Formats: sequence, C-alpha cells, structure tokens
Amino acid sequence: MILNENEIINDCKGYVNSFEKLYSPFATRDADAIRRHNLKKPDIRTNFSRDSDRIIHSRAFARYIDKTQVFYLVKNDHITHRSLHVQLVSKIARTIGRALHLNEDLIEAISAGHDIGHPPYGHTGEEFLSDLCLKNSAGKFRHSVQSIQFLEKIENTDLSIQVLDGIVCHNGEKYDTHISPQKCGSWKEFDERVIKIRDKEEDIHPMTPEGCVVRFADTVAYIGRDIQDAKEVGLIQKDHQLPESVSKILGNENRDIVNMLIMDLISNSDMEESCSVSYSEDVSAALNELKEYNYEKIYNNPVLTSQKNKIKNMYECLFSEYLKDLEYENKKSKIYTDFLNNHWNTGINSGYAESSEPPEIVRDFIAGMTDNYFESRFYETVIPSKVEGRFGR
Repeated sequence: MILNENEIINDCKGYVNSFEKLYSPFATRDADAIRRHNLKKPDIRTNFSRDSDRIIHSRAFARYIDKTQVFYLVKNDHITHRSLHVQLVSKIARTIGRALHLNEDLIEAISAGHDIGHPPYGHTGEEFLSDLCLKNSAGKFRHSVQSIQFLEKIENTDLSIQVLDGIVCHNGEKYDTHISPQKCGSWKEFDERVIKIRDKEEDIHPMTPEGCVVRFADTVAYIGRDIQDAKEVGLIQKDHQLPESVSKILGNENRDIVNMLIMDLISNSDMEESCSVSYSEDVSAALNELKEYNYEKIYNNPVLTSQKNKIKNMYECLFSEYLKDLEYENKKSKIYTDFLNNHWNTGINSGYAESSEPPEIVRDFIAGMTDNYFESRFYETVIPSKVEGRFGR
C-alpha cells in the first residue's frame, strides 16, 4: 500500500502525539510552536525539528566551521571550535532533557542556533565590535541578539518564537544556580525582551524549560572542555590539578566534570511540580569557583590576551573601511559583493538594506565573518596588491 502525503503526515503526527504522552507536564508540545510568518506548510517533521533543519541549512550555521571558541590565535586541530561546541551543547542538553522528559527537538534547535551571532575571535571580538557599534549609534553588540539578527532579518528562516527565545536568552556566561522559565506571550513581548537584553543587558530566563536546559548545558559544555584545551596547547600543564575544593566535588578531568554536572542537574531539577532547573548548593559553589579559576588561568591569561590590541586595530580598520564603502557606494567592496549583492534566499532580498543604517550593515557583515575571512579582509585592506607583468604606457 502506498500512502499519500497527507496520510504520511497524519501518521507522523500520531506518533508524535503518542510520544508526547511521556512528557513532563511542563514540556513544550509541538503544537505550541508559534511562527511569525508561517511561510511553508507543515510536513512530516515536527515543528521544532523543522526549525533545527532550517538553522543547520542556513549560511550562518555553515560559518561555525571556522569560528574559534577560546584559543583564537592558536594553530591546533584538536581544540574546540564553535562547530564542535554547539554539538557538545546539543548532546549534553538532550541528555538532560531526555531524563527530565522534555522536548528534545526543541532542545536541539536552540542548541544549534545559540552561538551563530559570535563574531571573529570569540568574546574578545565581541567586546571590540560592541565598542564600535556604540560609537556609531548602532547600540551594544551581544552575540545572542546577533544570532536573532542573522536568523530573522538576514536569512529569514521563520523560526518559532520558542527557538528564537531560547537562543537570545541562553547566556552561558551567567552564574546560574536555579532558573525557571519566564513567560513570553507574544511577538511584541519577544521583540521587547531582545531590546532589553541588547541595550540594558537584562538577564531574562528562556520562556521554556527546554531553553533553560540549553542555558545550563552551554556552561557544562565549555567549562571543563576549556581546561582540556588549555592543557592541549600548553597553557596549563597536563598533570595540573584543579583546586581541591573543586576537584573533590566535580573531579579533575573534563569527562568527570561533565558527568557530575549533568547528574546533579537531573537530580535537582523539578519538571513535575515547580518547573525549575537547578544545581545542588555544593555543586553550584564548586562550579562558580571553577569559573573563577578559568578566568584567572585561561581567559585572562597574558599569553592568551597579549595580542588583543592588534585585534582591536583590525576591527577598527575594517569597520571604518566598510562604512566608507557604503557612504561612497563602492560596489566593488566585499560588503557589496559578498554580502548585500550576494543573492541568498534571505531577508537581504526583502528590504534589509533599505531598513538598516550603514553601521548596522557593517556590524552584520563583520559579525558574520569567520576568523580566516576576517583576516583575509584585513590583509586585503591594508596590504598593497602586487600586479603581474609590466605597466603599460
């Protein structure tokens, strides 16, 4: 018997409905998904699985491959890049979500898109790009908000509000012991919270428990992995031991830290009565101490930060150059050939340039660059080009 398309879709819906009977009462159901436009008709995928596919097939997602995580000026094939980090976040978050009977498709979609807005050179680049945006009246730059800019305004992926909200509220750098969802009832409220996060740096919890899980998983994915990478590149000795107050609770190796944090979250979270994601007090205190340790030994290590001024100069140079190119309509500039006139199936074809100020366009172009592309554009801007052969008379 050959089923038609509608029969296949109905069969899949029946399977999803039967599976959702196992969910926590607080889990997000597939039917809860709300889109701003509803550009395409439903198919055999769940709403949130379709969101995940839309993110994975975006051009912004493809650029994860050459966006570094922490060690942005280190040549080593075994350290973490953004592409690996988002996979780790997804795996960890889905493990936690499965144990708490939450929607794994929603978790996967939020995980896939949560770091798309990161500019070249990670948080260092984010700091410099934010300064330039403020100086040019484009508001503060926050990578979580920029992820929404790419997925909504530039590539127009028409994702559900639950996925976009989880992305913009992920804030893995925040010290969280316990969080519960903060409701967001409309697109108007969502747009308002995006502005609050960007301009006021307000800490807003995701609207779904799945988003809360991803927010915790972001920290679980990087906190021990950064130590592992630091050992890999020689910033920390391979036999180095973490402070005893940390190691006796979390362990000393990344695998032990990840396992302990996952198990503690599963044990202390409540998806039956209060809808909360939580660490125990002991584990929370040890994790906070480990974050402080990482800042001292890794993120603020002079060896790692010694070339920050060069990176700052590169950002300033390219931002200024592309502003000039827009002002004088230099159509040979990469901001035209590789961005504005590169006809993607995106928001760029539906009024993006007309509705954006020049500093915002420059921000979006630079934020979307991979590290290597960023360096190539800088060399192209400051190094004179050589010509072949002889000059004609």
